[in-house]
Amino acid sequence: MNKENMKMEILDLNNEEDTKTTDEMEPKKPEEKTSPVKEILSWVLTIAFAIVAAILIKNYVIINANIPSGSMENTIQIGDDIFGFRLAYTFSDPKRGDIVIFNAPDSPSEKYIKRVIGLPGETVTIEDGKVYIDGEALEEDYLKSNQSGEDAWTVNAGPYEFKVPQDSYLLLGDNRNGSSDARVWEHTYVSKDDILAKAIFRYYPFDRFGAVK
Repeated sequence: MNKENMKMEILDLNNEEDTKTTDEMEPKKPEEKTSPVKEILSWVLTIAFAIVAAILIKNYVIINANIPSGSMENTIQIGDDIFGFRLAYTFSDPKRGDIVIFNAPDSPSEKYIKRVIGLPGETVTIEDGKVYIDGEALEEDYLKSNQSGEDAWTVNAGPYEFKVPQDSYLLLGDNRNGSSDARVWEHTYVSKDDILAKAIFRYYPFDRFGAVK
């Protein structure tokens, strides 16, 4: 066999059938259509997941509070809607000045919102509308009663002395003339276990939208 015949035989092996790809040789499968049942099930599962997530967030992460009284004016107004963070004190303790939502000491089924004033182990005294922590005056620029005239702190303005237990906190409202708080409660102090959340954000009304502090 001469060289020309050998070349022809090699070229003949590379015909069109041999150059087709596997994908071209296999028939295409028809596209699968999602059945109505599967689609409905997908929506049901999505909605169920969203509901469960909302319940978990509401019960374990965020507390939503509407303010019914003026005990925290002017910091928080009647009708304000507040978010509280339930996990704020999971790995830390409340600090002086924090605004907290808690079970009312004399009526645990009710929820109150006040400011942390006295910390565990401290002696808090009130004299003539002034708060002292272990003998040192406390600066309170958030008080409504910092103003003169009819807004001056004159109601339950002292003298009082509180020795805060090691496991508890002393809480007062910012509107000292209009707040039911540690000065009048039968059960004076609030334990950490009864503090439900730290108030962190006001989302309504929109003109006061922002952090609570």
